[in-house]
Amino acid sequence: MIIIIKDWLSQPLTKMYAPTLELLKCSETCRLNILREDFAKYMDECDPLKEFRNHFLIPKNSDIPFGEFDSKLVDLQETCVYLCGHSLGLQPKSTKEYVNKELEKWATKGVCGHVNVDDKPWWIIDEFVNGLCAQIVGAKELEVVAMNGLTVNIHLLLVPFYRPTVNRHKILVEGKSFPSDYFALESHLKLHGYDPATSLVEVNSRQGETFLRTEDIIKTIEEEGESIALIWFGGLQYYTGQLFDMKCITEAGHKKGCIVGFDLAHAVGNVELSLHDWGVDFACWCSYKYLNSGPGALSAVFIHERHAKNFDLPRLEGWWGHEKESRFQMDHKFLPRTGAAGFQISNPPVLQTVSLLSALELHTKATMKSLRKKSQLLTGYMEYLLMSIIEEDKVNSTSAAQYFQIITPKNPCERGAQLSIMFPYDTQQIFLELKRRGVVVDERKPNVIRVAAAPIYNSFMDVFKFYKYVKECIQLVCNQ
Repeated sequence: MIIIIKDWLSQPLTKMYAPTLELLKCSETCRLNILREDFAKYMDECDPLKEFRNHFLIPKNSDIPFGEFDSKLVDLQETCVYLCGHSLGLQPKSTKEYVNKELEKWATKGVCGHVNVDDKPWWIIDEFVNGLCAQIVGAKELEVVAMNGLTVNIHLLLVPFYRPTVNRHKILVEGKSFPSDYFALESHLKLHGYDPATSLVEVNSRQGETFLRTEDIIKTIEEEGESIALIWFGGLQYYTGQLFDMKCITEAGHKKGCIVGFDLAHAVGNVELSLHDWGVDFACWCSYKYLNSGPGALSAVFIHERHAKNFDLPRLEGWWGHEKESRFQMDHKFLPRTGAAGFQISNPPVLQTVSLLSALELHTKATMKSLRKKSQLLTGYMEYLLMSIIEEDKVNSTSAAQYFQIITPKNPCERGAQLSIMFPYDTQQIFLELKRRGVVVDERKPNVIRVAAAPIYNSFMDVFKFYKYVKECIQLVCNQ
């Protein structure tokens, strides 16, 4: 019953990637066609993480504002096919309870909620999430603190960690980095009197390729490292979905005397991280994508333990970064806390913090190792199904080769949950037809649709439905 897409794979089974092999083995064991709906149902039944889906609120088709639905295409009472965790994760059912509890505390305790309560006093509210964040990113609790928004944290961390000199002032960044990162880096170069045109060095993909080669990144570091003050990369590229080799980049940077930092917005909660062991100098991330803490929610930072007591590092100082024991003496001598907490400025927003807490508890219970395993299966399944569309139509001698290209690396170790699908034409009609079928993804104009199956709540049936609807939409558009 196994369906093998020979033209796509063009290699023996022994050379397939592990997730694909596991899917094919499951198909053989259960004697179900991998391209059929009953296989997706079987995989969901066997999923050891399936109960976590029940902890999330998944919008119904009738709830999402996509305009007119065709009742022949979609059941309004069914949950939508939500594959947009790379942009905004779904809400845990416990979040409202956690937030309402703090609202009630505010209503009944007033200012006493800061200290005179047994459950989560506000003056140490961030301590309830810092340890859980540390587990997610592979760090020590000392090295992590939740605070501010992501771009604010990038700016705050560039103050101590971008220290240019006459001979070493460049910043190395991936080409097509997220605009906000680019703006932040440019602004700090200008503040120090450097021209971004010459001091901001980009590593771009080779002509005809869609993602960066690790060897090209390392080569650039080796060739220009003596003039590079800071290496700043996304852990996972927002556009292509490429997962960078952070350990390798960090080691190469340190050999040349560079400081190395990462924007983990698309990596945290998505892939396994070991920031402490990799020796990363600093990193920061948002928590509203794969960590499901809500729109515009709290960010967090990582600062390696070796910098924990380097109080000579320049920083933008604030009251909340002052050591706790003497904070309320209210004098004007700043005594920074040890570790990442010493870089805080303002007291943490309580409602955002407990919203993050509700999500972190689910992620740490599921474990990143288990989530990553399921993620690779879901993404491998999606890739296999999508490529079957092209292979099937090649057999039928149609123009399917023009349908799309997956611009995300094929190697599961070089990507996260996201697949970026590039079409040879404007995706607007495909995007609209998917919305009519209750599929929530996003597009990057003019011709890329980004899709992510978040393993903590997405199912194999979600992936199968997406494949089914994409196939319908492509046939509709191409037959016009």
